[in-house]
Parts: sequence; C-alpha cells; structure tokens
Amino acid sequence: MKIQLPEKVRQIIETLQSHGYEAYAVGGCVRDSLLGRVPGDWDITTSALPEQTKALFARTFDTGIEHGTITVLLDKEGFEVTTYRIDGKYEDSRHPSEVTFTRSLSEDLLRRDFTINAMAYNDESGIVDLFGGMEDLQNRIIRCVGQAEARFGEDALRIMRAVRFSAQLGFGIEAKTQEAIRLLAPNLRQISAERIQVELIKLLVSPHPEQIRLAYELGITQVILPEFDALMETQQETPHHRYNVGEHTICALQNCDADKVLRLTMLFHDMGKPAKKTIDENGRAHFKGHAEVSERIAKDIMHRLKFDNDTLRKVTKLVYYHDYRMPGSFRNVRRAMNKIGEELFPYYMQIRMADTLAQSEYRREEKLKNLEEIEEIYQEICRQKQCVSLKTLAVKGGDLIQAGVQRGPQIGEVLNQLLELVIEDPELNQKEILLKEVEKIIQNQ
Repeated sequence: MKIQLPEKVRQIIETLQSHGYEAYAVGGCVRDSLLGRVPGDWDITTSALPEQTKALFARTFDTGIEHGTITVLLDKEGFEVTTYRIDGKYEDSRHPSEVTFTRSLSEDLLRRDFTINAMAYNDESGIVDLFGGMEDLQNRIIRCVGQAEARFGEDALRIMRAVRFSAQLGFGIEAKTQEAIRLLAPNLRQISAERIQVELIKLLVSPHPEQIRLAYELGITQVILPEFDALMETQQETPHHRYNVGEHTICALQNCDADKVLRLTMLFHDMGKPAKKTIDENGRAHFKGHAEVSERIAKDIMHRLKFDNDTLRKVTKLVYYHDYRMPGSFRNVRRAMNKIGEELFPYYMQIRMADTLAQSEYRREEKLKNLEEIEEIYQEICRQKQCVSLKTLAVKGGDLIQAGVQRGPQIGEVLNQLLELVIEDPELNQKEILLKEVEKIIQNQ
C-alpha cells in the first residue's frame, strides 16, 4: 500500500537515505493516512544520530536532543526527526531515565504505545508493520505493543491515551489492554495535571465523548475525576429524567457541538446533584440549588487540572446558569442576555437544548417550545441591536460627569440604573432621554 507523503517529508527522508541512513514517516501520521484522515503533523524516525541529521540540513533546532529529537525547518515549516532509540527504565511512570540510540527500526517501534501507532513508511520499503497494526486498524481495535502492563507501567499517560484514541477513532480496546488499564489506573496520580487536562479535552471533543463511560468502567475517572463517579452512582427519581445523573451527563455531551467550552460545561453541569439530592414524602427526588454547587465543583476541578482562566470563567458561568429558565418574552431574554453575557448566550441556548434532550419525554414538547420562543426572540433582539449591556448604552461615564455626576463609584451606579431602564424598555436607549433620567437621579439624591 502506498501513502502519499508530503513533498517536504519525502525530501527529508530522501536526503537521509541518500547519505546512507534509514528514514521513515512513523506513528500517528501513518495511522491517519491509512484511515484516510489528514495527519495533523508528520514525524520522521531515522538511523542517523542527531548530529548527523543536523549536518544534512541548513536550518534545524534542538527540540529534545537528549531524546534524539531535532526539528528540521524547510521553508519555515518544521518537522520532527528522531533517532531510533531504546528507552531505559521508567522511574516516574512517564519519562525514561535514559535513552540509548540504536540502528534498529524494530527496536525503536517496540517502545511505542499501541500497534496502530507503531507502523513506519517510506516509498522504498512501503509499510513496516511488525506488530499487527494494520490488522488492528481493520478490526478497529486499540492494542498495546507487546505486554500491555509493561507499556502502561512505563508511561501511565498511555492509559488515558488508549481511551482517547478509542473516542477519536471509534475503536474498541482489546481485552488484555483493558485489564492492564484497570490494574494500573492508580498510576495516573503520578501524571501532571496539565497532561491529564489535555487528554480529557481530546476525549470530550472527540466524535465519541460517551467513551468517558469506559474511562469510568476501567477505573480512570476514579483517579482523575472522582466527581464523575459520584454522578454515575446518583439516581434521579423524577419524571423529568430517565437516566442516573452520570448517564444523563453522557447523553447531554452527545447532544452538543464538539466545542471545548460546551462539552466541559455539559460534563460539569450537574456535578452538584449528588450533594443536593433530597427525596420527598412521595419518593420523588429534588436537586434544589444544584447549579450553584455545580459551579463551585467545576471551579475546583478546573483549578486542579490547571485550566486557563478564560476557559474556567466561561465554563463555570455557563454551569451556574445552565438551569436558568424563563418564559419567552423580550424583557426576560434581554435580562438573561445581560446576566449570562452576550458572548455566552448562544452557548447557553445550546446547553439548555442538550440538557433537555437528555431528559425524559415528560413535558419535553413544552420545554422545546419554550426554547424555540426564546431563540426567536433572541434573534430579533440581535437584529434590532437592542441594548443589553453597558457597552451599547447610549451614554458613557464622561457624559455623566458632564451632567454633574460625581466621579467614582457613583458613575457605575448611575450607569447600571440607566441600563436597568433600557433593559425594561429599549426605546429609552437614546442619549437625550437618558440624560434627562440622570437629572432626575441627581435631584433625588
């Protein structure tokens, strides 16, 4: 089978070959090419030592030269070229204590994680598949190279990568590989929060976010996200729901776009339910105040996993407002846009829809009609450019100072009073009208 290599990748491989070295495209780029996907990047492995590779190309820089990796620059595009290597003992469940360069491609491929990632290719040799990667691609299976316990014992992050690849590719995980994950999942405690976060996001925004269920079944979430295990153990004895909280969350994840903020919000939106669950005298469950608790838990998790402040702000605000309901009226929608924010309101609408579709059929038609009305009103508010925030208020702080309002906190207080008037009646958002209101406010102080 022939793979269409990018011209620059072919150039690097042929340059190395012409000087007596072996060179192949390797890993994910080979896998994706065989699956008909466009590789995100192209990695090259070679028998040449790093210094030998550097001598053949005009522009290179050391990416991880201690591990044999340099980056070759061709027309400002970078390609990682790594010397065949054998990894030494892994002492921290993540990194080898040392690496030894080798002249053997098979020894290099043996150290890789999964069979589907352990194939190499060049135009001269074709596909080099020593561990059944092609067969596993055809059977849609994730399988470790060699002994699964050894591979996961070397690098615990591979445990999450197995489930992430399963979610991205829609593949199953081979039985012995699953057994090794169950056994070694506790080793994920030694992996940095940043690494866990990256793999979690890739899983969530994949075509199969429901594979977080597999992460739960294999004991992964118990280590990295124990709050999710609590969801899977919390029933919802209410006509509004047909699943436990965890299965409802999984269904909601599948109902929204593959967007990081949306999927994280759906993952966290009901995290407060286990703590807020009560049962009334009729055996019906209630979860009053769960949105506030969910926001607090989401904030704790995102701090723990080292999320950036912008993502944390957006997600936690949406979690807080995910259950914010209102009759469909212009006044209510304007007020909701003000509370939630113009930037986040479209996300809020998707979240409400995803949440509703993950519930039972009970009153669903009524709920969907309400969301449809809100959406229509929202679109009309946008079309008319009605004011819902200070940034589009017809007067600014300087106008108030000229009108006689004292500098300081009073400026903000008066602006917010004017905004309240405009949210109630958008026709009032005219400078002359608002300055007359300012005169009234000054007179009444």
